[in-house]
Amino acid sequence: MKTQFCKINAYPLLMICVLITFICLGCGLGGSDDESDAQEFSALSAVDSGMLPYGLNPPNGAAYDDVFFQEYGTNPFIDTADDNLSTFAMDVDTASYSVTRRYLRDGHLPPREAVRVEEFVNSFNYEYTPPSKDAFSVNIESAATPYGENERYQLVRIGIQGRVVSDENRKDATLTFVIDVSGSMAMENRLGLVKRSLTLLVEQLRQGDKVAIVVYGTNARIVLPHTGIEAREEILDAINRLEPEGATNAEEGLKVGYRLALQNARVGRINRVILCSDGVANVGETGADAILKNIRAYVEEGITLTTVGFGMGNFNDILMEQLANNGNGSYAYVDNLNEAQRIFVENLTGTLQIIAKDAKVQVEFNPQNVSRYRLLGYENRSLADDDFRKDDVDAGEIGSGHSVTALYEIKLHEGAAGHLAKVSIRYEDPDTYNVSEISRDISSTELKLTFEEASLQFQLAASVAEFAEILRESYWAQEGSLDAVLQNIEKIQPNFANEQVEELVSMLHQSIRLRTSSSIERL
Repeated sequence: MKTQFCKINAYPLLMICVLITFICLGCGLGGSDDESDAQEFSALSAVDSGMLPYGLNPPNGAAYDDVFFQEYGTNPFIDTADDNLSTFAMDVDTASYSVTRRYLRDGHLPPREAVRVEEFVNSFNYEYTPPSKDAFSVNIESAATPYGENERYQLVRIGIQGRVVSDENRKDATLTFVIDVSGSMAMENRLGLVKRSLTLLVEQLRQGDKVAIVVYGTNARIVLPHTGIEAREEILDAINRLEPEGATNAEEGLKVGYRLALQNARVGRINRVILCSDGVANVGETGADAILKNIRAYVEEGITLTTVGFGMGNFNDILMEQLANNGNGSYAYVDNLNEAQRIFVENLTGTLQIIAKDAKVQVEFNPQNVSRYRLLGYENRSLADDDFRKDDVDAGEIGSGHSVTALYEIKLHEGAAGHLAKVSIRYEDPDTYNVSEISRDISSTELKLTFEEASLQFQLAASVAEFAEILRESYWAQEGSLDAVLQNIEKIQPNFANEQVEELVSMLHQSIRLRTSSSIERL
């Protein structure tokens, strides 16, 4: 774990300043109620503008104070003569991409350990063919890439598309919101964004769904027991009344939330906890492993978890990601209301309903044709090859309509022809508990000679991966160029009526500017 900055806890001083303001207001020193409201708003706005302690600049000229990311390293090339099997847990998290967008929007390059290649790649829709009968379809494409070593290197894209459950056919949901209302959630009006995000979600729920709310600061408490969506206004009112308070006891918040969720869990329903936090716990157990130890029994009872991160500065990506990975769920980061819209409105059924548990992938390369290979990303989702068919090994949970993309850079033997690899997917049905395995072969006949011959979606995925590899300062992208990535994206951009690709172009422009400025400063 890397702690980037030393923390000066300005919260007590902040509270003193705000308290003095409120005392002055309460003394009736002239002015109407409207004037008092205006003064109160002015005092609280001072926090956001930097006039009060939360506006202090972080030490050491850093972008943000108290930000925690984990360095997972970079996958190496592996000779197939030594190990021709590559095994990993499927992952649909996208938080790393949204975190990077937040850094760039604020005028900073992200720390390298904040960048996870697979989460960049999985943030985009590549329009894979959906399955006709199984839980997944496997879509393969391969081509030479401008980001590879030489002409004997190919990039293989394995696109796994999950079965789509229509909104009207999804199961009824019992949702337990566990909301961080600690003092740090006052920063940047984080709690305000949480409220707006959960309001979007509640407005999408339907008859048969239920919502409960647990909050935690120094202690945890139930604000709203499970309430049917027919009382939507009562639920929204409970959300809107939340205010920041106290320290951050995430352990107790999750324990109370899971206990409440289990009491109201029912077979045949979606039983899910949704944690909204900046992830920085400072009371009780504060690490993911210790917290999970206390809630493991609830996870094993089938209560799934979605973690949603908010804020930057006093933010713990490590805790949020590992809780989701080990809590049978997914991790997203909300940096604006558009991202909340994507998670809780456009992809609500995918966010809530699982179609596969403990889903994992194994690629078996043919040593006669493939000399070496490298998986781009998934460093923290790696599994032992022998664990692929051990069905008690924890892997990935996949929601309705979700897709997973894995990119492999492979080096072919000279004159390679025929069978290159076999892709296998193994997963458990969340309703029947039956375990299934599907496979798909990759042949040299599927290889395209040039990057331009590949589909536009393939070119997009390759370029997004290279963007991430350069930002994370991968050894394999030392000669990489953001300008070259930008050029390739701008070539294909007109073919995408897609705001996300436009946003990607803007992120590349900003990254180039910031890297140029950084280089000049070092001279």
